[in-house]
Amino acid sequence: MGFQGNVIVLLFGSLFIYLTFTLVKVLYKLWWTPIRMQNFMASQGIRGPSYRFIHGSTREVMAMKKEAMAKPMTLSHNIFPKVLPQIYTWINTYGRNYLSWYGPKAHFVVSEPELVKEILNNKDRSYPKGDVPAYFRLLLGNGITTSEGEKWTKHRKLSTYAFNTENLKGMIPEMIASVEMMLERWKQNEGREIEVYDEFRLLTSEIISRTAFGSSYLEGKNIFDMLTKLSLLINRNLYKLRLPGISKFWRTRDEIESENLVKGIRNSVMEIIKKREEKVKTGEAEGFGNDFLGVLLNSYHDEDEKKRISIEDVVDECKTFYIAGQESTNSLLSWTILLLAIHTDWQEEARKEVLKIFGQQKPNLDGIARLKIVRKLYIQITR
Repeated sequence: MGFQGNVIVLLFGSLFIYLTFTLVKVLYKLWWTPIRMQNFMASQGIRGPSYRFIHGSTREVMAMKKEAMAKPMTLSHNIFPKVLPQIYTWINTYGRNYLSWYGPKAHFVVSEPELVKEILNNKDRSYPKGDVPAYFRLLLGNGITTSEGEKWTKHRKLSTYAFNTENLKGMIPEMIASVEMMLERWKQNEGREIEVYDEFRLLTSEIISRTAFGSSYLEGKNIFDMLTKLSLLINRNLYKLRLPGISKFWRTRDEIESENLVKGIRNSVMEIIKKREEKVKTGEAEGFGNDFLGVLLNSYHDEDEKKRISIEDVVDECKTFYIAGQESTNSLLSWTILLLAIHTDWQEEARKEVLKIFGQQKPNLDGIARLKIVRKLYIQITR
């Protein structure tokens, strides 16, 4: 065999070694490690659905969700099996704490109240936030919900300052004005059905736009619409696993649409930011303001590097507040209306209390603090 033959043999040998090493590495990550983890947890009494090669528990989750959504829902408080059928099923099967799998990654699900309390307190910082899936990162970026350490502390202080008691007092007139506009629309539809969830979606988007960002309803609506579409895409792909790095060579239609939505959201937020900055630059406004956007921009322009945040941080926090603020408030309002419609006795008691304290006057902070029945109702709903 000549020199050329030796080179070919060497190349094939190197390729064989590389492929063997890669195969061993893949099997170690996708099979050996999960099986070892599963056996280790089982030895401590923690059970769960068996690990499936590559997919973990994701196929079971998708099947359970599909089955749950195919069934009609009755007017009942028992929404757990409908919303999170996999957790409901596995808690009843394996106990309050169990092990499940997102692909080859182990998820230890804890539902015992005392353990949950300990984890949330996290005094010793023993429970760091896990890696955020790529799709969620598109929605939330690197804002307060995904960051940790000094960055989380800094952003938390900004949010706390923006929504202190004094600032919240100043938001009440804007909230009242938005609610009055909604009620006027309802009067025009008297005698006809109203899609309450959509109405509250419009209400919350308008209030957030006006109170937190000082922007118009249309500007806020555009961002909310894009965030809603992005959320739907994320939910649709949450349990669909993709091979690492494959997106560099081939992207699905959902991935392309998601990237376009992310760019659109960023551009819309940047337009609102530039308008606020322009007002300060031209002297139309003395400062960036005390609303949420103003607090973020003050930090972005801070001369102290330790207090300063990047423009990407500003955009990510805006996205987080838009989506988290609207979704949570919208869902709570819709659920409250549904429960009041079912339990008319609570509805009547709440109405009497509101009329007794406010009469025909507009709500104010002092009066709201005296609403005992409404507060009790809120505690029952959010418990």
